[in-house]
Amino acid sequence: MEDCIFCKIAAGEIPADKVYEDDHVVAFRDLNPQAPTHVLVIPKRHIATLNDLTADDEAEVGRMVGAASTIAADAGFAEAGYRTVMNCNADGGQTVFHIHLHLLGGRAMAWPPG
Repeated sequence: MEDCIFCKIAAGEIPADKVYEDDHVVAFRDLNPQAPTHVLVIPKRHIATLNDLTADDEAEVGRMVGAASTIAADAGFAEAGYRTVMNCNADGGQTVFHIHLHLLGGRAMAWPPG
């Protein structure tokens, strides 16, 4: 998607504070953090929403979750706990239409989240 900001970050066309990258996913710090650590994990391949996932995309989502776990461990809060969130469409809170996983950690999380 040529107008997708996350595709441009994944391609290196727009700078981001990257904390993780491999062949399939990239993770970078959120510009509006909601926790001491707030990282967005995205697939490098454009998938607009969770509703657009197919069986062929299961590995991509698994890689996103695995990257979040690695980042949490590296940041030192995996054992204490962290939250992952994926929003879908406008009513679900999705504002950028390229799937992304929010990794929030570094403090205790409340429930319900909102």
